[in-house]
Amino acid sequence: MSLEDSQARKAFRWHIPIFLAPAVIIYTLVMILPLVGTLQLSLFRTADGASHFVGLDNFRTLFGDPRWASSFWNALRNNCWFFLIHMVVQNPIGVVLAALLSHPKLRFAAFYRTAIFIPTVLSFVIVGFVWKLILSPLWGVAPSMLDLIGLKSWFTPLLGKEAYALTTLGLVSVWQFVGIPMMLIYAALLSIPDEVIEAAEMDGITGIAQFWKIKLPLILPSIGIISILTFVGNFNAFDLIYSAQGALAGPNYATDILGTFLYRTFFGFQLQLGDPNMGATIASMMFFIILAGVCVYLFAIQTRLRRYQF
Repeated sequence: MSLEDSQARKAFRWHIPIFLAPAVIIYTLVMILPLVGTLQLSLFRTADGASHFVGLDNFRTLFGDPRWASSFWNALRNNCWFFLIHMVVQNPIGVVLAALLSHPKLRFAAFYRTAIFIPTVLSFVIVGFVWKLILSPLWGVAPSMLDLIGLKSWFTPLLGKEAYALTTLGLVSVWQFVGIPMMLIYAALLSIPDEVIEAAEMDGITGIAQFWKIKLPLILPSIGIISILTFVGNFNAFDLIYSAQGALAGPNYATDILGTFLYRTFFGFQLQLGDPNMGATIASMMFFIILAGVCVYLFAIQTRLRRYQF
């Protein structure tokens, strides 16, 4: 190695921290410090206007006090169901759409991609309000449309029934965000070399068989990334439920998830007073749940996925 090369490498190593410093500082200020503050706040309790260190007592209250535990487990169950809807409905539909749109003979593919992706950029407030109007039994579009085809008797107020409200909002969220897995899988499919596809065609593997035997194994790492992003996004969800059902996540807390439960606890709502310490405890549990899910993916799933280098 020449002296010039050695000096260039040393200079490059010195420049790396300088390039990364702004991003590290911003990430620390926006993410790390608030997270540490939240974890710290969950270890204290305010009484008589003073804050006292109580250790894990807030977590014991969250799990042991029937008033808190019933609300927490209800929100966690709803959150798991909300996530399951996205995994079972959104991501498979995204894979199918990406496979169809990546077909070389499909016409107007760019138009279809744009039309499917447009809801993703819409505001949660707009999506929640519009779908609430559509499904309203009083002034909604859905009853009128069913009436036009003689099926008005089939209409039911989906957002007003405990059995259907959360599933309905989950499907609305799927409608809004199906464009994200579609585009990621679409990009992964386009990255498959033409030589691989041509070799499969020479072996007589075409159509659906080609997708299942050749393309799907190659895009499994991308599907894994989409799955963990779906997990993180859904366990941080709040906006759609709040805009459609309000902070009480009705009817009768049937659509209450961890995000809305955290909001009511931390800031208070109507007659419920805000409790920042218990709110921080719920936020900490959300962090631990997401951390556990990400760790399971990184160490139990991602290590088993085979990556192909082209």
